[in-house]
Amino acid sequence: MEILNNIWNALSTENEMITKIITTPLSFIEVYLTFKLFTTILKTNYTKKQLYFYVSSVAILSIVCNLFIPEPYNVFINHIFIFLLLRKYLRYNTIQIISAIIIPFSIFGLVNSLLLNPFFWIFNISYESGFNTPIYRITYLLLAYIIVFFIVILFKHLKLKININTNYDKKTFSTIILNLILGILTLIIQTFITVYYYSSIPIIFTLFNFGLLFAYFFFSFYSLTKAMKLDIATRDLENAESYNNSLTVLYDNVRGFKHDFDNMLNIIGGYIEVNDIEGLKEYYNSLRKDSDKLRSVQMLNPNIINNPGIYNLIVSKYKKAKDLEVTINFEFFFDFENLKMPIYEFSRILGILLDNAIEAAKECDEKEINLIFRESRKQHVQIIIIENTYLNKDIDTKKIFEKGISGKENHTGIGLWEVNKIVMNNNNIVLKTSKNEKYFKQELQIYF
Repeated sequence: MEILNNIWNALSTENEMITKIITTPLSFIEVYLTFKLFTTILKTNYTKKQLYFYVSSVAILSIVCNLFIPEPYNVFINHIFIFLLLRKYLRYNTIQIISAIIIPFSIFGLVNSLLLNPFFWIFNISYESGFNTPIYRITYLLLAYIIVFFIVILFKHLKLKININTNYDKKTFSTIILNLILGILTLIIQTFITVYYYSSIPIIFTLFNFGLLFAYFFFSFYSLTKAMKLDIATRDLENAESYNNSLTVLYDNVRGFKHDFDNMLNIIGGYIEVNDIEGLKEYYNSLRKDSDKLRSVQMLNPNIINNPGIYNLIVSKYKKAKDLEVTINFEFFFDFENLKMPIYEFSRILGILLDNAIEAAKECDEKEINLIFRESRKQHVQIIIIENTYLNKDIDTKKIFEKGISGKENHTGIGLWEVNKIVMNNNNIVLKTSKNEKYFKQELQIYF
């Protein structure tokens, strides 16, 4: 009996350190609920191993930081660790990481705004007493966790989710970030008001405030989802327009090829009748070049280039090259949705290298560019090769990356300097530059 009394006294007596120690195991529940919240809303697939590792590692670090590191440094360390874990272990992009941190914070903030005032009013205790007394702290946390658990179930039932990707334009990206920042600032301010003025705030006001906050976050969430869907729809329309352009080019080529088909047969028959095998071989090589051009246009297909941003970029460069009578030959052995570097940086590099290749090739008698994408899973590398015909055989393959150096008239030489900066800032990227008598070659290697 005395032992039970001692336990009850320990649980019901205000003591900050004992409260921290006793409530420490509850960190595992909180991290688990946090993980379920952001993976449900962001619709992230994960394995049991990833779940167990995330919950155990984040919870253990959180416990150590809360016990031995003063605020607010413990919070910073926790969030830096979560950022790195989401980036390296779950392969989240920047917006997904920010969302994964802010979404649980917002949900728990909403729950706290609902529970805090009624809880202290029912037990007739102060904020300090409630959070430094084990029995009150445990009760409060368990109530909050139960509510959050039902919120997770509600999200799953309603199938509420945000489709996060890295292909948004700057305006949409800025809108998403601004929305998230405003949401977090609103919750922080509301939390401070609730904590410091809870004793003078009527319960009815607390409920009304929770309703307003819930409405704000619901409509923000709804608007954000609509904005993302609109952005995706806009890009899909642009993608369809680019595909229509490539189909038009393909149709024109096929129609021209069909129009000349009878003439081709007559020419081939003429070579056969006079047994001119050498002439036939030469004519066949010419036909094969036209056939290769047709095959290259067929490769401009969004089902093959399965990333809308990269597809639009390649189609636009193809049209630019075609206008300058430059032939681009394509080879794609690549899953563009599985690109192992940031899409924005990759697009910058690809755009600059293709522009340079087109500028160089247009000056040649044989205006030709080979664009090759391939992947080696055994060597864990993705390779993009751009090689083009060129006139200046004395070009220095090292100096061209210096700022202000350019082999073209009226050009600033900034493009390749920017490419070099991006390559130097990514430790998994290598750019190899070489040349031979026919081709100037840029080979981008992305290791994973």
